[in-house]
Amino acid sequence: MKYLVMVQGTQADYEAMRGTASATSPAWSEEQLKTMFAYMGAINDDLSESGELVDGQGLAEPAQTRHVTLGDDGKAVITDGPYGETKELLAGYWVLECESLERVTEIAERVARCPQPAGAPDHPVVIRPIMDGSGDI
Repeated sequence: MKYLVMVQGTQADYEAMRGTASATSPAWSEEQLKTMFAYMGAINDDLSESGELVDGQGLAEPAQTRHVTLGDDGKAVITDGPYGETKELLAGYWVLECESLERVTEIAERVARCPQPAGAPDHPVVIRPIMDGSGDI
């Protein structure tokens, strides 16, 4: 079965990775950033080698996000982010082909352990099964 594994991140997280601290996110050092990328790269390598990786990408910062809905008049309403109050957005994702929900949960736990500076906020990892095309949920 295919699963979508998503990691959450905020604008403050992206700014912290560029070295700008905030009330919620300490600034990352260059070494901490390299360690994080190496950790995520190792996960990608392992999943590719096991044949479980279908696709995976890091996403651009929330400031570059646009949310498009239709207004009452049927015209597009464009806002600067998907969640105006919190600015939370996905930081990255993997599409995985795994034998079980237990296996994909093991992978998500590994992702959740990604190294980061002391005091940095947790970054939730969300798992969603992908519909198989038959219409079954």
